Amino acid sequence: MKTSCSEFVDVRGLRYHVRRWGPSTGPKLFLLHGWMDVAASFQFLADALPDDWQLIAPDWRGFGQTDWPATHGNAGCYWFPDYLADLEALLDHYAPAEAVDLVGHSMGANVVCLYAGIRPARVRRVVDLEGFGLPATVPEQAAGQFARWLDEMREPPQLKRYASLADVVARLRKNNPRLSQARAEFLAPHWSRQTDAGDWEILGDPAHKIANPFLYRLDEIMAVWRQVTAPVLHVEARDSETLRFLARRESIESFRARFQAFPDFREVFLDDAGHMVHHDQPEVLARLIDEFCRH
Repeated sequence: MKTSCSEFVDVRGLRYHVRRWGPSTGPKLFLLHGWMDVAASFQFLADALPDDWQLIAPDWRGFGQTDWPATHGNAGCYWFPDYLADLEALLDHYAPAEAVDLVGHSMGANVVCLYAGIRPARVRRVVDLEGFGLPATVPEQAAGQFARWLDEMREPPQLKRYASLADVVARLRKNNPRLSQARAEFLAPHWSRQTDAGDWEILGDPAHKIANPFLYRLDEIMAVWRQVTAPVLHVEARDSETLRFLARRESIESFRARFQAFPDFREVFLDDAGHMVHHDQPEVLARLIDEFCRH
């Protein structure tokens, strides 16, 4: 495995953990992980990419070794626009006045696709790994969504703890049956930590599980996507389970039609892969990313 180094950066009042691989003089490639994941998740992709890439992968706020925002005794302080602002602060730190190449997985892909439409001059290439957005909503859902948020604020969700690191490994392999034992054993101590009581907890703030009180407005999202000037490469697992889940109330074809909003869009489907495409097919994915972002 390629060696990575960790550093910490002040990002809007939070101590952000950033994992880096490769030479500091190489072309920059930013890697943005998904929900309930960490930057170390990109290790296998980093191993497969050519050595000259400078890879920069933060733990998002409330994940991994990055600070949790202060809640002042209240749960639920994660708002999607904060990820956009955090990304911009990170780019200001690592690549000021540069157009950058952004690779995002799942939630991270949704962040980078929005950022590329909000700040089109700052983004050179976008690689979207299994990022689909959320199902469209209608105004009549608003009352129920607010009620769900209030209920979860009253009784915040918790994350399961595990008796041993081996149990964390087993959980990772249950989540992704394609994940090898060796890769799960590498990821487990990055994805979790041992508590003073001796059990293991996930390195993520449980408040991430609280419902957002505001509806997902697909028309606004697509309006932002139309402003993207960078080429977008969408990489999806063939017969994606995540897409089937998200599109369960409509046809997959109509759900995927939203991608037509991107002015310059191309897509690739990977066989023998699930949602964690960077775990399941890192060598194939590395070739795709290198070819797409190299020039």
